[in-house]
Amino acid sequence: MSLAPLYAKAAVGAVLPGRGTTLPADEVVRDDVLVDRGHVADYARVCGFALSDTLPLTYPHVLGFALQVELMARRTFPLPLPGLVHVRNRIVATRAVDAGELLRIAVHAERFVPHPKGAQVDLVTDVAVEGAPVWSGRSTYLARGATAPAGAIAAAAEELPDVSGEPAAAQWLVPADTGRRYAAVSGDVNPIHLHPLSAKAFGFPTAIAHGMWTAARALASMQGRLDDAMAYDVEFRKPLRLPSRVSLRTRRTADGWDLGVAGKVEHLRATVRTA
Repeated sequence: MSLAPLYAKAAVGAVLPGRGTTLPADEVVRDDVLVDRGHVADYARVCGFALSDTLPLTYPHVLGFALQVELMARRTFPLPLPGLVHVRNRIVATRAVDAGELLRIAVHAERFVPHPKGAQVDLVTDVAVEGAPVWSGRSTYLARGATAPAGAIAAAAEELPDVSGEPAAAQWLVPADTGRRYAAVSGDVNPIHLHPLSAKAFGFPTAIAHGMWTAARALASMQGRLDDAMAYDVEFRKPLRLPSRVSLRTRRTADGWDLGVAGKVEHLRATVRTA
């Protein structure tokens, strides 16, 4: 499920004039989607989830991401896909989703607003089964140096709790090929994740891990302690360079968990709450 052709299309479109100035009003929709259980298993192995008949909470993001890229690769989309940085992600699941269920997946864009470093936009993925919503994901992307429409007002983003003072619950050695392995199961072939040379072309000293791999890996470490209906809010901080050694830190709350992933710098903050 490589998205390389769409990335190539987006790269060409990024340097051509005539890009749209407002968000597209339509959705990208796929009906009657049946997941490939072998692909789910491959994803689970890369991210650390146990094999199961239910989808990992973060897996529908992979299904929706393909539609996100399809939308963002269009000439009508106001921000060029190359260089967009995933800065936050929020997932809400109303129940566990079985791998055998037929899914309706719909993606739309909203909240094209200013950011201190440029402009940001949300790509929203909604997943339904037989007309009933079961999963929703909101991916927030930053375009450095971009300009939002006049009059757009940014909503204040709540900073997630800091757990750096907690003892390490787990330590991970993140190999140099993590970006390529996650790209193979997610379709996200952004060059910053694949190789040091391609990452340097975009200003990174070495390849960096996908933020959603880090988010999935952290959640996988909490298996057996989470409800089926939950909200997972993730704030991506400093890039996780490959290879790296990092620690997961956790703190129990009244209705869930606070999480953090850090090495020499802080990479991720997250909360898991009962939905």
